[in-house]
Amino acid sequence: QVQLVESGGGLVQAGGSLRLSCAASGGRFSMGWFRQAPGKEREIVAAISLSSSSTYYPDDVKGRFTISRDNAKNTVYLHIDSLKPEDTAVYYCAASVLTTAHIRGSCGACYWGKGTLVTVSS
Repeated sequence: QVQLVESGGGLVQAGGSLRLSCAASGGRFSMGWFRQAPGKEREIVAAISLSSSSTYYPDDVKGRFTISRDNAKNTVYLHIDSLKPEDTAVYYCAASVLTTAHIRGSCGACYWGKGTLVTVSS
């Protein structure tokens, strides 16, 4: 059974940094981080291949968000720098046995965590 458990969210001041973690069990996956702000659709913010050889960031977070993974710990991380109030959202971890291209696309075959809330105060 696949389980994804996110942690590390909380209340942070604008300009600060945060590291989110996602502990995965039940398989070996390409991984991604998504977020959903109030009243908005869920959007991808990062993806990483199983070997870490490939990463993806949309343009609006590139340079501030860094995804990494430790396969020995079955954990993927999302480091966020220079936090902005507009980064406030529930952040979700996603896993797929397919490639990061699938995570970047429909992610229809993805497994999902329950999310962790990040609130950035101005």
